[in-house]
Amino acid sequence: MLADYRTAPVSPQLKAMLAYLEKTTLTPEALTIDDARALKASGLTREAAEDALRVALCFNQIARIADALDWEIPDRAGFAASAKSLLRFGYLLPFHRK
Repeated sequence: MLADYRTAPVSPQLKAMLAYLEKTTLTPEALTIDDARALKASGLTREAAEDALRVALCFNQIARIADALDWEIPDRAGFAASAKSLLRFGYLLPFHRK
């Protein structure tokens, strides 16, 4: 999946959403109504598309702000470690749990 979502064994809906998110992130000026129609044609619900776009928006804003402020963005290993922590603890830091 991480190597190439286009050939990964995932649902057509997920592939369509990832293609849309890729275009939204890299070439937003190239988006057209046909891109949105492809999402709908894949069977993806409007709610699922909106959720994915909101998450992508947050990550894109964070990355762009970090870049503008010259903050270091973690490498692949750093993101993997963060993902494991999020899966285990959610967004609440472990020392704040009761």
